[in-house]
Parts: sequence; structure tokens; C-alpha cells
Amino acid sequence: MSKYRVIKRMEISGAHRLSLPYESKCRGLHGHNWIITVFCESETLDENGMVVDFSKVKELVHGKLDHQFLNDVIDVNPTAENMARWICDRVPHCYKVQIQESEGNIVEYEK
Repeated sequence: MSKYRVIKRMEISGAHRLSLPYESKCRGLHGHNWIITVFCESETLDENGMVVDFSKVKELVHGKLDHQFLNDVIDVNPTAENMARWICDRVPHCYKVQIQESEGNIVEYEK
């Protein structure tokens, strides 16, 4: 079975605060420059010969999250893990999202 894969990588800047039941700097308002990689796949192409247009992925991710207070955008605690699932649920044909929050912190969500 053949598959087409589309991978879109982008950077967003945003702020959030995490709701945590323990002491952590992340409970306070802070920001990151996240590197987000979205993986989409399909066995077939649409009428334009695409799995999903790169610009549509950018609109759904960068357009919604960049320079935002993420607590107001994402309907759950905006951890990198929850952000990855939130993105994956909104991008057509998405099966995996990788988020790099800092040099050594990377999260992956896969359906």
C-alpha cells in the first residue's frame, strides 16, 4: 500500500502558564519559541494533487497559536503534550505532531 506524506515544520512564539498541583516555575506566566513539526499522510491525493496544502497546515497551527496566550486558545492545560494532541486533532490527515519546547525537551503525539 502506497502512502504520501507531508511534513510541515514551523516555529511559533507564545506564552502560557501551566496548572500543576506542585511547585514549579511553569505555574507562572512564561513563554517559549516552540518548533512544531506536523506529519500528515494519505493513500490518495486531493483534486489538487496534495495530501494537504502546506499553507493550510500553517494557517491551522501558526495562524492560531503564534504570539498568543495559549491558555486562551487551547481548551485544556497547555502542556506541550496537550498542544501536540490539539494540533493533531485539527489538521487534516495528521497522524503525528512533534513539539520541541527547548533544546532538550521534545514531545511527540501520534494517533
